[in-house]
Amino acid sequence: MSKARAQKGGSGGTSAELGERKIIELMRNRLDAMPDSAVPFGDDVSVVGIGDGRVAVLKTDMLVGKTDVPLGMSLWQAARKAVVMNVSDFAAKGVEPKVAIVSLGLPRNLLREDVEEIARGLNTGARQYGAYVIGGDTGEASDLVIAVSLFGTAEKQALMLRSGAKVGDIVSVTGFFGKSAAGLRVLLDGFAVSKELREVLVGAVFMPQARLKEGLALSGSRAVTASIDSSDGLAWSLHEIGKMSDVGFLINGVPISDEVKCFAEFNGLDALELALYGGEEYELVVTVKPKLWADAETAVEAVGGTLLPVGKVTRNKQVLLEVDGRKRPVEARGWEHFKSKV
Repeated sequence: MSKARAQKGGSGGTSAELGERKIIELMRNRLDAMPDSAVPFGDDVSVVGIGDGRVAVLKTDMLVGKTDVPLGMSLWQAARKAVVMNVSDFAAKGVEPKVAIVSLGLPRNLLREDVEEIARGLNTGARQYGAYVIGGDTGEASDLVIAVSLFGTAEKQALMLRSGAKVGDIVSVTGFFGKSAAGLRVLLDGFAVSKELREVLVGAVFMPQARLKEGLALSGSRAVTASIDSSDGLAWSLHEIGKMSDVGFLINGVPISDEVKCFAEFNGLDALELALYGGEEYELVVTVKPKLWADAETAVEAVGGTLLPVGKVTRNKQVLLEVDGRKRPVEARGWEHFKSKV
């Protein structure tokens, strides 16, 4: 922002006041919509038809040193995570990534071994999920920036969107929640934790895993009606599916890892709060046709994963959590750039 514009105060608030989601909305409202797009703007990926019922699938996401690399995370881990972030969105759509291109913003004081470490991390992340880094761009920046763009192809009808959930569908997830949120509390806020527990919680932050095998299996089962990854938090993911599918949810159980329960109890924190609103996790949140639940569960178990039912889709357009027979609203909040604590 120019000095003159800053002095005027702008016309609608700063980026910090707007937040990431409002900024995206402002951008979207000023872009021409591509006709006949198979995926609505705002889903996990973007697509372009390539004929014969197939689509090219694209995704880009960036990792920035100040906001995304906590103290103690190596450059190798940061670069790998930049790839995993993108792969997780492909997993949520049931798409296999093929290639990635990477744009790097590098500070002047980076050493040769730092650059090599970043390259190794990018390669590890891509190869772990069957993709290759095939090119990109490099420039000078005041902070580390790793922007990964992922490409793949898929059958248009096989895509799992955010917008297909139906009343009565079973809400399910691919794992337990809260470890990344607890790990960030350890790293950023200095909460007490044993050495063994620290390894698990901090490891969830430094070495995230995308649920690609599970996503591909779920897509192949044709049992899923809506899907999203939980990188912005479980609560926010549910609200996103609800908004785009025009439905609500009644959640009767949140899978919280034992490590998170132990951490929360020791530090006087709410484990449910960590699991619902923490973010930085890469589980899949999906809605499944009740008649095809067994097919979905079997497909995920066949690739070594787990599918856990946590509730049902409702006509009431709220996200409610039922605990001990009492229902309470789940707030629409989670991680958001410009607003969330760094």
